[in-house]
Parts: sequence; structure tokens; C-alpha cells
Amino acid sequence: MNWPHWIIVPVVLPLLAAGLLILVERHSLALARALSLAVTLALLPVSVYLMWHASSDQVEAYLLGNWRAPFGIALALDRLAALMLVLTAVIALAALLYARSGLDEKGPHFHTLFQVQLMGLNGAFLTADLFNLFVFFEVLLIASYGLLLHGAGAARLRASLHYVTFNLTASALFLIAVSMLYGITGTLSMADLAERIAGAGEDSAALIQAAGLLLLVVFCIKAALLPLYFWLPDTYGAATPPAAALFAIMTKVGVYAIARVYTLVFGEDGGVAAGLAQPWLAWLAVGTLLLAALGVLAARQLRSLVAYLVIASAGTLLLALGIGSEQTIAAGLFYMVPSTLVAAALFLLADRIAAARHVAGDALDGGGWNSPRERLGVLFFILAVSAAGLPPLAGFLGKAQLLAGATDTPVSVGAWASVLLSSLAMVIALSRAGSTLFWKGEQLGVRPLGSSGQQRLALTLLTVALLAAPLVARPLSSYTGATAAQLMERRGYLDAVLSKSPVPPAWDVREGMVKE
Repeated sequence: MNWPHWIIVPVVLPLLAAGLLILVERHSLALARALSLAVTLALLPVSVYLMWHASSDQVEAYLLGNWRAPFGIALALDRLAALMLVLTAVIALAALLYARSGLDEKGPHFHTLFQVQLMGLNGAFLTADLFNLFVFFEVLLIASYGLLLHGAGAARLRASLHYVTFNLTASALFLIAVSMLYGITGTLSMADLAERIAGAGEDSAALIQAAGLLLLVVFCIKAALLPLYFWLPDTYGAATPPAAALFAIMTKVGVYAIARVYTLVFGEDGGVAAGLAQPWLAWLAVGTLLLAALGVLAARQLRSLVAYLVIASAGTLLLALGIGSEQTIAAGLFYMVPSTLVAAALFLLADRIAAARHVAGDALDGGGWNSPRERLGVLFFILAVSAAGLPPLAGFLGKAQLLAGATDTPVSVGAWASVLLSSLAMVIALSRAGSTLFWKGEQLGVRPLGSSGQQRLALTLLTVALLAAPLVARPLSSYTGATAAQLMERRGYLDAVLSKSPVPPAWDVREGMVKE
């Protein structure tokens, strides 16, 4: 396969797998598990390869149907898209390994829905077209509806009603905003849209700004930003552990969309819509962080606490985007990696802890590192340190860079206060949760856990990735710094997409007709 065609593999591979799995799952769960694992495992080296290629700082466009943009659909690979692909592949692999312990048997078509969700996530990160961003949003949301209901239960049904209602409303607003932009500019290619809005006159300024703000509302719903985050705690708390772990990256799609659209289309060179999100985003992020801090303190269940940690993570990322400097965006992208990994790991660990607690008639192991209290306790401690952003793990480095970049900005006081207070609240909440779960020995027992080797492998994968992050802090920081610079310099993206030429045909049908 030629190099450019690798760009489409993260979308096509799970799509083909989903089509096969919907037939295979009816007859053989073992075969479905093997196929789903093979595809998910293959996505990891493909994503790493694409990330390596993107590190050359060249934006690569791929023309679907071989039609030049903006007349055809285009995909675009840059540093940010590649980073999101790798992060998705790692979390998806861990979530799938955990599900193979028996959780995938609790409802129909788990593996099909899982692959459809991966297709939607990867497509959203790669698309260079605003309408197809909407399409991939809908694909991943439809799959997430099924994954949320997987295993049934009253709590999941109740949470799904709120989740579906919120997201259907967001989808309707998204479609309205897209229609307005198309009616004004006649295009939905993000690169072409950026150029046309930059040259738009004052007569269309109000409509363009209204459409841009509607998009901001939609993306804030997806990213769970104040005041549109109320659907998330119940939804993520009710989902099965592997689904909740995968949902940890789904929230970042909203963050990604804000980063992409509000630097490319509505950035400093956006003409009548320049800096559209800047007056709003930073202060909304500050409020989100403060309310997330109250949420983690009020949480009485570990899964609810982790759900509020996801909101705090999204708030921190959006604060970095709201301040809008190259330094803060780089810090936010750096912080995104460990914060997403730790949220996914904590959702899985919460299930392991729940399986070992309140087991009547089972005695604790006799102490030592073979005891479930010690094993789970040490793992919980590592993840808690990372989630709270304490040294020496990478979350601390990301927050420190963000605070350094927030100094001498109009929101410096709010940024410092919200980040530090939310971190303090996380330390208190996680310390309280740890003492409740592991210092009361009578509550932690031993129970066989299905195929627990797969569960331990999933948690080990995420924990090793978290522990490795500070060891590779320098290259990761260099990568995210270059990613922020690439985002702020939009010309490279515009030129790559709009100047991409269709591939010449291997055989010209017109010549054959003349010869005949």
C-alpha cells in the first residue's frame, strides 16, 4: 500500500470489521473477540506510523473519491490528528482487553458497536470537512448509545435518556449551524471555509458569528463544559467499565473540535469572526473546573468521582484553549495525554475494586503483595497521584506549564485559582476514597473474577503508559509544542488541503474509447 492510503486505514479498518462482526457475533463469540482484538491491535502501529509521519510538520491531505477540495471530501493528517489517533488506539486496546473477560457477553453486538465507535472517533479526528465532522459525530454517538445500554439495567436506561436527549439537541444545533455557514459561504470544507470567512463582508458578519457561537455550544456539550456537562456524571457512571473507559476519549472529541475549528476557521485571521470563542471559553473553563472540584468532593461512589475527574480534565484543556497562546495550548495538549489515560484506567480499576468488596464469607489474603488490598491499593495510589496532578507524574508537568503560560493574561487569577483549587479538591476526594476503600479491611475480600488476566493486562497497559509519560516528557513536550505551533499557523493546513491535486488515473478510459 502506498503511503498516502494509510491515512484512511483508521477509518476503513474498523468499518470493515464492524460489517463482519455483525455476522460473526451471532455464531461465535470467540471468533468475534479474536477479530475485534486483531483489528484494534492493528490500529496501534498504524496510528504510531501516522504520528511518525506527521512529526515532519507536513500536513497531508487525502482526497476521497479523488475529487479536489472543496468539491470533494478530504481527510487531513497533521500533528494533532495523529496524537488523537494514537491516544484512541491505546485506550481502545485496553478497554477491549478488559471487556474480553466476560463483560462483552452481557448484551448483543458489543464488538460491532465498539468498532463503529472507533470508526467515528478516528473519522472525526481526520476529517477536513465540517459536514463530515457532523457525520462522524453521529456515527460515534449512535454507537455510544448502544454501548451505554450494554448490559441493561434501570440506571443505564435512565442515564441513556438524558444522554440521548442532550446529544440529539446538540446534533440539531450542529446541523443548523452547518446549514447557516453553507448558506453564507457555499462551502463546508474547513480550509475553504476559513478563507471565505476571512474575506467575508460586514453584511454577513452577524450570521457567521451566530453560526460560530452555535457550533461552540455544540462542541461544549460534547466536551462537557459548564453549564452543559450535567449529562456526563450519570452517563459515565452507569456505563460498563470498558465502555466508560472508551468514553474518556469520546469527551476529547469536543475539545479537539474546538481546537480545530476555532484556530482554523474562527482564529486570529478569521476576519469578521476572528477570536470568536476567546471572550467566552476561558471563563467557562474556569467555572467548569470549580464545579468539577465540588463534584469530586460531593461524589459518594468511585465511578461518579472519576466522571467528575473527566469533567475537570476537559475544563483544564479548554482553559488552555481559551487563553489561546501557543504556550498554553502546548501545555493543554501535553496534559491531555496523562489525564485521558488515567481516567480510562480509573474506570477499569473501579470495577476491579467493586468486585473485591462486600464479599460475604471470603477472607482477606494473609497480607503481602499477593493480597488484593495491597495490589489494588498501590495501583489506586499511582492513578490517584496522576489524576490529582501531583509530581513526579506527567499530569503535574502539564498543569505547571499551563499555569506558567497563564501568567500575565486577563484570566491569570481565575486560571491559577481554578487549577489549584480543583487539584486540592482532587487530592482530598481521592485520599478520602482511598482510605474508605483500603483502610477498612473487612470491606475488601477475594473473589474470582472471570478472565482476570485480561483485566490485569488492560490495567497494566494503561499504568505503564502513565508511568512512561514523565520518562518521555521532553520528546512529548517537544511534540505538543510543535503541534500548538502548527495549529496557530493555519496556512500549512489550508495549502495542504486546497492545493492537493487528484491522483492521475492509471488508465484513461477515453483513450480506450478512441482506439476502439
